[in-house]
Amino acid sequence: MLAGEELWRNHVPLDPAYTDELNIPVQATGSASVRKTLAILFKVRVVVLLLFAAAGGAFLAAGGWPGVDSLVLLVLCGGSAAGGASAINQYLERELDSRMERTRGRPLAASLRTRAVWVPLVGGVMIIVPSVAILPINPALSLFLLLGAVIYVVVYTIWLKPRTPLNIVIGGLAGSVAVLCGSAAAGNWSDPGAVTLALLVFLWTPTHFWSLAIAYRRDYARGGFPMLPVSTGPHAAAWWVLLHSAAAVLAALALAARPVLGWLYLLPVAAASLLFLIFSVRLIRRPSRSRALALFHTSNLYLALVLLMVCVGTMVS
Repeated sequence: MLAGEELWRNHVPLDPAYTDELNIPVQATGSASVRKTLAILFKVRVVVLLLFAAAGGAFLAAGGWPGVDSLVLLVLCGGSAAGGASAINQYLERELDSRMERTRGRPLAASLRTRAVWVPLVGGVMIIVPSVAILPINPALSLFLLLGAVIYVVVYTIWLKPRTPLNIVIGGLAGSVAVLCGSAAAGNWSDPGAVTLALLVFLWTPTHFWSLAIAYRRDYARGGFPMLPVSTGPHAAAWWVLLHSAAAVLAALALAARPVLGWLYLLPVAAASLLFLIFSVRLIRRPSRSRALALFHTSNLYLALVLLMVCVGTMVS
């Protein structure tokens, strides 16, 4: 990892036009400011993607429409637990976030003098209460809700993220558990299709985060996070990105073998997979910031398309 002073000398200004779900301006006033602050604190966009992944698991497990009751239960309990875990994550990382230009606009990072002890309290309640409440109704869903939160907060945020470049590889299990929450809500958590989709999310996650980390390598180093591009350099990290992209594509294509999906799922996903791999190969040829961000955005679209086709394919089969 580069030393702090060297990082500042070599600092390349970030692109002000780039914003993601982790860096939304919060300078607005009134109710708009409150909404934006809460959206950042609870990482609403990330939670929506997790709920989309959970919905994919529910549709696969049900072999079609999982029912309004299952989806409502999933949105309420899953959304609450994921938002609570995100709030605890930002509380724990508030000082490190304040060192990074990409994240210093987060509410807790921007106001370090405010202890905000209510954040972990509220986050814990949002995790525990839904999990305990549904335990008699759906023990599997209750277990996966708690497991996802523990992986994200304890295993990833507290243990792995500050210590090892492999942090996101294991931390990606939290996204996989979201898929299993969906299949559990539909009453069949071990459905082979849902397990395959969970594997896909696990394999996809490093590509998603490492491409972002390549773009913001010096920023992550300044924050003290040993992300893979910081430890190995962008070119070596790009090869690992391609490896995970290819593995995720294989899992996505393997889903087409499920009778409830078939050709309607396979054709658009195969085309998107080719594009996904092309962007990954381009990053190896020149691991620039612009290409890393292009792959980051492409990875979002790729997973969204796979999940959409999973839901559509199971509905029309």
